[in-house]
Amino acid sequence: MSKQLVVLNTDAVACCEPLAQAALDVSQAESLAPMFKALGDPIRLRLLSMITSAEGGEACVCDMTPQFDVSGPTISHHLKVLREAGLIEGDRRGTWIWYRPMPAALGALAAVLAVSQPALV
Repeated sequence: MSKQLVVLNTDAVACCEPLAQAALDVSQAESLAPMFKALGDPIRLRLLSMITSAEGGEACVCDMTPQFDVSGPTISHHLKVLREAGLIEGDRRGTWIWYRPMPAALGALAAVLAVSQPALV
């Protein structure tokens, strides 16, 4: 049985209104769910935070792997999940892969979770 790489089209989720303003339709929920699912793992959440907060806007897998008590292949798997969810992208430079966040995808997640604060009386 072969596995097929499916990369999320983040353009499809950029249109979502915040949950506090309107309910998601089926296609919006199906587009957002893989991103939220990818963030449901502590290792992936840490990896994404390392990538998004990295100086210069990108992080090398060689710098992230030693920060975890799991093997290199396990880190590669988690990065693949983040990539397939459309949250990061990367390019190979020599032996290593450098990853950077996908601002449109992160913006879509932030926008759909936005909750306005009630005015204080």
